[in-house]
Amino acid sequence: MKEEKQSALKKQEAAETGAQKTVSGSEDYFADFNFEDLKVDVKAMLKAGVHFGHQKSRRNPKMGEYIYGTKNGINIIDLQRTVDKLEEAVKFIDKLVSEGQIILFVGTKKQSKRLVESLARRIEMPYVVERWLGGTFTNFRNISERTRFLREGQEKLKKGEYSKYTKFEQMKIAEELDRLEKRMGGIKNMTKLPAAIFVTGVNEDKLAIAEAVKKNVPVIALADTNVDPSQVDYPIPSNEDAVSSLRLMLAYAGKAVLDAKKKVGTVKAEENKK
Repeated sequence: MKEEKQSALKKQEAAETGAQKTVSGSEDYFADFNFEDLKVDVKAMLKAGVHFGHQKSRRNPKMGEYIYGTKNGINIIDLQRTVDKLEEAVKFIDKLVSEGQIILFVGTKKQSKRLVESLARRIEMPYVVERWLGGTFTNFRNISERTRFLREGQEKLKKGEYSKYTKFEQMKIAEELDRLEKRMGGIKNMTKLPAAIFVTGVNEDKLAIAEAVKKNVPVIALADTNVDPSQVDYPIPSNEDAVSSLRLMLAYAGKAVLDAKKKVGTVKAEENKK
């Protein structure tokens, strides 16, 4: 992020960081986040800095329809368009989750890693926050074999089934499982391709988007003013650099997932009563 954009968000970031510590007490921000009271609100977006884009010189022409104007050389995102596109994405998420489908959350840039992992764990969806493994979608069979090895290995370790090996062998097995957990722990329970992916950085996670496109997996993504939104099925115009903005937009996605799951649970409960 350029100096101009950092300057515009500096005070806001400090305030938001303090707020995070107050609410969660840790970096696991979404662990106790109150999704019930969350509503799509332009004022909340303004406070979180969702409207701040990149420098005017870095504008991608295809993002023109989502830009309200410029201020001090910085592109300003039209938040009404953000609301419109967010609502489209939320409806799509609701449809998928209501059908029992899964959504893979991807965020490998520094600002989004902990947020994406925290949210995905809370809403029980798979995630990728480290380097995207080539072939995750296009060579899913081999990836599935490795994740199965990881799951089974961790279960054996938990049950003490490796105690028959030497201490050195046990150490090497534990190290291999730790390595795999770091690389693919977020997708170890993903036994099939997701129905969609939610990406927090279009440019940073272009490999994930490319594989999703090849396998016809719809892409939902936050789209800053310097990206090409035509790569994405459901672009959501948004500042994807500021932690405060990322938190808010991820929270909206998380609420959509939880609301859909709650609705499904209610329907099943009513059916069981019959």
